[in-house]
Amino acid sequence: MEDYIVNTNSVAWKPLKEEGVYTKGIYVKPLRYDESGRPPSFLLKLEKGASYPYHNHPAGEELFVLEGTCIIEGATLKKGNYLYTPPNFKHSVKTETGCVLYFLVPEEVEILNYV
Repeated sequence: MEDYIVNTNSVAWKPLKEEGVYTKGIYVKPLRYDESGRPPSFLLKLEKGASYPYHNHPAGEELFVLEGTCIIEGATLKKGNYLYTPPNFKHSVKTETGCVLYFLVPEEVEILNYV
């Protein structure tokens, strides 16, 4: 059982780095890796004013707000809110307050608007 538990308090936040994508103020904590070495489950922390560009989710996504608020397609999600986006749902993410989000993203996103 111990091999399947992640103590997120002992994992350091790492700056999110994606080639060609402006990710200043965004940090990630991977929770689980798939067979290809990609983390489909992760925590994302966005500092006040940070944003992630317009993108597509070919296989959908699940998001849970742990702290703060974020804005997705004009909707403000608050602590405790859950969002499921179906396959091929397109959106951006921004925060005015800062936030910590849990994500389950089964397949890599496609960036549609490089910033």
